[in-house]
Amino acid sequence: MNPFKLGIATALTFALGHSAMAEENVLNMYNWSDYIDPADVVKFEKETGIKVNYDVYDSNEMLEAKLMAGNSGYDLVVPTGAFLERQLQAGIYAPIDKSKLANYKNVDAQLAEKISRSDKGNLHNVPYAWGTVGLGYNVDMLEKRLGKGVEFNSLDLIFKPELSSKLKDCGIALLDSPADVISVALNYLGLDPNSESKADLKKATALLKANRQNYKYFHSSQYIADLANGDVCLTLGYNGDILQSQSRAEEAGQGTKVGYAIPKEGTQVWFDLMAIPADAPNKENAYKFIDFVLRGEVAAGISNYVYYAVPNTAATPFIEKEVLENPGIYPSDEVKAKLFPQLAHKAKFDRLLSRAWTGMKTGR
Repeated sequence: MNPFKLGIATALTFALGHSAMAEENVLNMYNWSDYIDPADVVKFEKETGIKVNYDVYDSNEMLEAKLMAGNSGYDLVVPTGAFLERQLQAGIYAPIDKSKLANYKNVDAQLAEKISRSDKGNLHNVPYAWGTVGLGYNVDMLEKRLGKGVEFNSLDLIFKPELSSKLKDCGIALLDSPADVISVALNYLGLDPNSESKADLKKATALLKANRQNYKYFHSSQYIADLANGDVCLTLGYNGDILQSQSRAEEAGQGTKVGYAIPKEGTQVWFDLMAIPADAPNKENAYKFIDFVLRGEVAAGISNYVYYAVPNTAATPFIEKEVLENPGIYPSDEVKAKLFPQLAHKAKFDRLLSRAWTGMKTGR
């Protein structure tokens, strides 16, 4: 997850002291920063009398380290799908008793099916929010080099040398995330995006190598500022980051037009999921908060606050028009059908992937 509204001071961060964890009427939650409207947390506290101790992290690795150490004291956490899949193998999460969630019926069934590939039957998670990996671009720069008839929603822009070479001078940036980029490349080639075949990995790497000289850099956050400032003209990145870049460009008032497109060939979709640690001290309070988040108006509040989509069919009437009608946040059903989730890789393949990625970046 890559929060859109970074820099907003959260009033919800509390230290999880031993006295707080010893109380019965509390909820110890660990979530991404700036990932919920603070007013909704206050509303939950007033409705239930449950005190929310809300702690934040900025990477799945931080969450994983705390949970793997055991006795974290948290009742509710929000891992991303591939990480939840890996953590399930360690028995970190408790099964979800859906009979305790009156609002579970609001979960988008089409998206839940994709999530089930990481958690069969969705036995250990409840969806929180979701987004995509796609193309961020400077409208004027691309039109100047490619003409006005070229589609900006195609991965041809970064994977076809005859097109990427035309953008070399204005700068192409790719995520420095081998699992994300390779999965998108595999899907573009018509292969299984979660393939662990050495032959498929070689094909995806060859595709990137053919365009390598036209890429300016690989980085997973630098493109946010660079796209807004005009220092790069095209990036493969996370939709929330690119929407943040778009907002920065508008605020600067220099006339830079930043767009975001979900590739027509299909792309990776990520999900952040609510899960209850197996050793959570206040599981019942976790269920109450999950059911609260599943209300249509509360889920919509998350979407309106962070500019990410929520997999909640009851949220639609409450989502602001500018958010709901943005196809980079809420794509059509036709586009959603082409999205694929990233699954956890075996450790052996991760090592192969890392070596292939390093070789591609360094030109070896």
